[in-house]
Amino acid sequence: MARVNPRLIVVMAGDSGTETDRSLELSKCEFHSAEADVEFVSFEEARAGGARTYTAQLTIAQDHATGTLWREVWDNAGATISGIYQPYGNVTPTASQPHYTFGAVISEPDGLLMGGEGTTSTRAVASIEVEWELEAKPVEDTGV
Repeated sequence: MARVNPRLIVVMAGDSGTETDRSLELSKCEFHSAEADVEFVSFEEARAGGARTYTAQLTIAQDHATGTLWREVWDNAGATISGIYQPYGNVTPTASQPHYTFGAVISEPDGLLMGGEGTTSTRAVASIEVEWELEAKPVEDTGV
């Protein structure tokens, strides 16, 4: 059994099929599930335990350059971004070390969008925290 070591996590994001490694831009990537707040629950959803919503909570480094995740937030709020979560850091998914694909709606943070506090640290990085709604539960890829 292989346990997930957060130091090895790789997160890819971008256009579907051309996602790029965003690990250098992220210090947190968590997926959350919650009961959906809906008026209509279909019979199929009820059989599966009820309607669910899924979100990704991310801490993104502030890098204002073209092509960064921060720039995606700034330029493309409301658009969908494709992602691959690789919890074991392996390049090829397997049954024992799968990957998870997802689509997320880019949104701005509730709160800090840019800037930060002063520090004497030469390694400090300003960051933002976002919560992006997923289109559906992430899909497991075992390479089969």
